[in-house]
Amino acid sequence: MKDDQMNDNSFNFELLSQDGDARAGIFHTPHGDIPTPIFAPVGTQATVKSLSQKHLIELDVKLVLANTYHLYLRPGDELIAKLGGLHKFMNWGGPILTDSGGFQVFSLSDIRDVDEDGVNFKSHIDGSSHRFTPESAIEIQERLGADIIMAFDECTQPYDHTYNLQAMHRTHRWAERCLQAKSRKDQALFGIVQGGIFPDLRAQSAAYIASLDFTGNAIGGLSVGETKQEMHAMIEVVNAILPEGKPRYLMGVGTPQDLVECVKRGVDVFDCVLPTRLARHNAAMTESGRMNMMNAQYAQDERPISYSCTCYTCQTHSRAYIRHLIKAGELLSGTLLSIHNIHTLLNLARQMRQAIFEGQFNEFTSFYLSNFNNQ
Repeated sequence: MKDDQMNDNSFNFELLSQDGDARAGIFHTPHGDIPTPIFAPVGTQATVKSLSQKHLIELDVKLVLANTYHLYLRPGDELIAKLGGLHKFMNWGGPILTDSGGFQVFSLSDIRDVDEDGVNFKSHIDGSSHRFTPESAIEIQERLGADIIMAFDECTQPYDHTYNLQAMHRTHRWAERCLQAKSRKDQALFGIVQGGIFPDLRAQSAAYIASLDFTGNAIGGLSVGETKQEMHAMIEVVNAILPEGKPRYLMGVGTPQDLVECVKRGVDVFDCVLPTRLARHNAAMTESGRMNMMNAQYAQDERPISYSCTCYTCQTHSRAYIRHLIKAGELLSGTLLSIHNIHTLLNLARQMRQAIFEGQFNEFTSFYLSNFNNQ
């Protein structure tokens, strides 16, 4: 590891309160403080789908995720660097997190070849050949200039113990190489724990990644086909080992129930495409479940999606109007539903944070999940 590269004073995690395993804190970054627990909307291609940066500011978004794989392919990390980095390119003044591109390499490319040094893959856009290594993944992310960057890892299917063992050790070796490759001190590098649904591998991986002293630690390879019970069990194994004084980021998880269950088990940061993806498929997230806004029952419904919701959509428009937009094929429907869905998760994170400070997290969890599951 290069001297002091992991201990930049620009990044500091304060654990402010704990209720059971649930935690409330602040992660300080050069582009602003991130209160935890927190949900980060996904801006895969330097945009949260259907929303402007003004929408994100009005929603009080504290962290946005962008995708290394997609931005490397288009428009290119070198172009973004030439134009001043991601913050300037997308005109976003808040914290940004970029993933390493590892998940997309393994999930989007039908043709890929993994070796000890890295991965050869073909672009899902035009079929052109490319190669990612731990060193190139760090170099690309340094050009992009996000506040939080991720180590290059191998995400696998969860149920093959033999292959998960191999991939875990490869991920560990790649993590060391990412640390060696990192040169910018104004970026926080997070390591990633792997190991499928196997407690022995997860415990081994958590201990090893923790020993490398990353600025923060992520839990990868979950919500990829395993059951909720298996996911929860792996989070419990990992968080019992990861250091308390560093943020814990669960990658790619974002239903309301998942946020509640995983904050309960000690997770601080979440990201997921789900709220905007559901919006594009005409669904609204609510405290009691999903609503299909295409349903005929909403055709003359003058109520907002949720009376208790304070988002712009619910304060301004009716269910009938949103259904009309969907039926008419108007793009505004996706924007209004995205605003509502992201607000729902952000507000849930704020409610959980407050409940932790008040020592009422178990009561909040019981009430929330009971209300959700009874619908």
